[in-house]
Amino acid sequence: MASLGQILSRTFFWSYERMTWQYDVAVALILIFVFFTPRTWFHDQPRVGVPATSERIQRISPRGTAETYEVDTRVLAPPVQTPLLANELHNVLQRSQRELSDGRFSIVQIEPVRDDQGTVIAYRVEIHR
Repeated sequence: MASLGQILSRTFFWSYERMTWQYDVAVALILIFVFFTPRTWFHDQPRVGVPATSERIQRISPRGTAETYEVDTRVLAPPVQTPLLANELHNVLQRSQRELSDGRFSIVQIEPVRDDQGTVIAYRVEIHR
């Protein structure tokens, strides 16, 4: 007869062979957990809704040839890499800002703006003309 420690160890490390009753019980417990766990236990639902401000791109500070813009993250697709993010920010600024429509500017710095939970809600983009 196996001790309780051996049973828990074999269950934790999933060392039971298929077609044994122990294996079937473990699978049944996992399925019960997956299908009957309430959604409210997990707080990873996406946030929906329109942002509080209707402007999603704001000019923060013009300084000679360098300017800083804040771009709401909902304007962009989720970025995978920084070069892709810089390219997408450049395109969004060029399309949305009349004074930047010629595309003759470069992005100097991208700084994420975070809310209280640490979620990125916008990007502060400094450009150079």
